[in-house]
Amino acid sequence: MRNRYWMWVGVRLLVGVALVAWAVSYLRSGGDEKEFQKALDAMKKLQTFRATSSGNLTATRHADLLWEVDCKHSVVHFQSRLVESALNPPVEIDRDEVHVGNMEYERKQDGSWSSGDVGYQQRSAKQYCNALAKGADTRLLPDVAAMIQHAVLQKGDTKTVNGVQCQEWTVTTKTATSDLEHNTICLGLEDHLPYESSTNQSRIYFLFSDFNAPLQIEMPEAAAKRVSAGDESH
Repeated sequence: MRNRYWMWVGVRLLVGVALVAWAVSYLRSGGDEKEFQKALDAMKKLQTFRATSSGNLTATRHADLLWEVDCKHSVVHFQSRLVESALNPPVEIDRDEVHVGNMEYERKQDGSWSSGDVGYQQRSAKQYCNALAKGADTRLLPDVAAMIQHAVLQKGDTKTVNGVQCQEWTVTTKTATSDLEHNTICLGLEDHLPYESSTNQSRIYFLFSDFNAPLQIEMPEAAAKRVSAGDESH
């Protein structure tokens, strides 16, 4: 009889500990989601930002990319450098583009610019900025809304990225093949904006900076006149 009593006490203690652990985990998760909601709200207010990424697309192909987005003037500057080391000699492909409204200006090898109406633009300011304002996926900045809805968020250490202190998080999501993907994101301690992100699958690192800061974007004279005149829609 005494053994049953102590067994019952032990079971109740175990259940109690489990309930407390669950409650702590629930409250902590809610707090984590609130931090990411602050990040999403802050990103909706962005008018300018710069993003860079570097990584290996394949075992022999390396890419360095730069985006500068100015929502106020409907301008996007995009640069890319792709190096294929499997070829002999290695091949390097550089690209430098400025999009103003629905016009694209591409720098040629001699330093001059070509232009054209690109119609639907995959890198248009309108695309990035409309998605930002709605809290949708820009396919450039981290998709924080999806992280809130579908990911397990785990707080890590604080670190400094480009002189800004940020809180690092591990973001675990399930892929279409039911594998777990572990990504990281670092959110500013003061402004809650993302300053760094990485993916464990593609091993590409992103850095983000110049939030709501003036961007000095080099562009051809024709594009600069359109920006100065406020005529970025045609």
